[in-house]
Amino acid sequence: MSQNLEEIARLAGVSRSTVSRVINSHPNVSERTRLRVMRVIQEQNFRPNLAARSLVTQRTRILSLVIPQAVSATFTDPYFPTLIQSIMLKANEFDYAVMLWLGKSGERADRLYDRVFKNSLFDGMLVAAAVNDDPLIPRLTQANFPVVLIGPPSLSNLNYIDVDNQHAAEIAVSYLIQNGWKRIGTITGPLNMGAAVARLDGYCRALQQAGLPVDKTLIVEGNYDEQSGYTGMRVLLERHVDAVFSASDVMALGALRAIHYANLRVPDDIAIVGFDDLPVAATATPPLTTIHQPIHELGSMATEMLIDLLDGKARPPYQKILPAQLVVRESTSQSHG
Repeated sequence: MSQNLEEIARLAGVSRSTVSRVINSHPNVSERTRLRVMRVIQEQNFRPNLAARSLVTQRTRILSLVIPQAVSATFTDPYFPTLIQSIMLKANEFDYAVMLWLGKSGERADRLYDRVFKNSLFDGMLVAAAVNDDPLIPRLTQANFPVVLIGPPSLSNLNYIDVDNQHAAEIAVSYLIQNGWKRIGTITGPLNMGAAVARLDGYCRALQQAGLPVDKTLIVEGNYDEQSGYTGMRVLLERHVDAVFSASDVMALGALRAIHYANLRVPDDIAIVGFDDLPVAATATPPLTTIHQPIHELGSMATEMLIDLLDGKARPPYQKILPAQLVVRESTSQSHG
């Protein structure tokens, strides 16, 4: 049988307001009284009403994490489980719970956000993998709670953390050029996402700085999944590329499969560079040269940024850019041609 505050107060021999102060960690309670009340709470298996508690503290100690991807896409791409894990670990460190919101296959984005905004039991929101025309963004500008985007924002005044996608892609493609490859194609991410556009810009910039033409026929749009990497690589093989920059490791795995299927060798016939440095990159055949994206740091720091905003330790717009580094493995040789 569930117990209310009055029953806990009676059994502990204190007032209802004292029980409320103990539950909400109020400092004006003696340690002796706090221990007595906590003992009764444990004995009675009392669970405070979260909504009622939030009325007192104005905080639920719950964060919302919104990933507007279908559930299947979220958990088949290794990027997201790594990101979610880092967010959960940092939230636990600060005694916060995390409410995870994922899209449904075929669900319009605005319906997902209707579901999110109708739930008031969270203090702040993290948003990962939002698209440029995401209907959430205008609503975030009017929100009365802190929000941190993981990835590039479409509006300059939003709080966000991201990696330097453009510069990282430029480093990757410049490395290929410096080692002798000249007909370099790319498999991009979805070009309605800021990170994918920035990586494409970095690819183009590296070619231009080297005096090489940007051949639009060597730019194939993917979807950050292995199948689109495979399909995109089949197209690029027909266009006789000698190297490929893939905007994600997962797509690079699909590209490797297509190259092997065509009885070509990596890197002797075609070199390939990925992006993310997921664990699978080091165990691919051959091991994948890639851009190391600090995924764990992105999730951890985004969570801490959000908590800083909640605690008044930072002011919006709160923005951070993390560097990304090239990790050279066997999918590129040291010199070509």
